[in-house]
Amino acid sequence: MGVSGSGKSTVGELLADRLGVPYAEADSFHPPANIRKMSAGTPLDDEDRRPWLDAIAGWLSEHADGGGVVSCSALRRRYRDRLRASGAPMFFLHLDGSEELIAERLGGRKGHFMPRTLLRSQFATLEPLEADERGAAVAIGGTPQDVTERALAALAP
Repeated sequence: MGVSGSGKSTVGELLADRLGVPYAEADSFHPPANIRKMSAGTPLDDEDRRPWLDAIAGWLSEHADGGGVVSCSALRRRYRDRLRASGAPMFFLHLDGSEELIAERLGGRKGHFMPRTLLRSQFATLEPLEADERGAAVAIGGTPQDVTERALAALAP
C-alpha cells in the first residue's frame, strides 16, 4: 500500500517473485471511468473506489489458499477494511516515503495515467496503518531490491 509513485508495482512484483506467489497490479482492476477521471486530474471518491476495491477483494479471495501479492494504494483504513472483508489473510506493507522523494520519482515516470498533480491529494487521504492492523511500514529509500529486502524482513514471523 502507499501513494502513487511509492514503488508498489515494482516492489510488489519483486516480492511476489521472491515469495513464489501470483502478483496483481490493482490499477488493472480500475473500471475505464476511473482511469478517465484520474487521467483528467480528478481524484477518485469513495463511490468510484467501491467497485475497484470489490474487484481486488475478489482476486484476494481467489488466491486466499496459496497467497498472492497485490499492489494497491489502500490509503484509508476503510479501504483496507473492505479488502480484509474478502476473508483472505492479509498483511499490509506500507511503502513509506516523503512527498518530495515521491514527487521526484513521479516526475520521471512515463506512460502512467496518474498525474503528479494528484500526489498532494493522495498524501492528504493517506491514513497510516493503525496498531490493530496487521502490517508494517517500509521505508522506500534505496533500490527496489533494498525495499524488497526490508519488506521480506517485515513479513518474517
